[in-house]
Amino acid sequence: MCKMMEDMRKESLKEVAKRMLADGMLTLEKIAEYAGLPLDEVKKLKAERTA
Repeated sequence: MCKMMEDMRKESLKEVAKRMLADGMLTLEKIAEYAGLPLDEVKKLKAERTA
């Protein structure tokens, strides 16, 4: 059960990061900091948006 909840939390954080990326007002580093995601994950999300 805890694994499932952790996965849901991570997906929610990714959605927040995607919205921040779409806004375009923050650096990738700030998005990673605010969303609590690794910078590499934010870079991956950005690449997925532009692909």
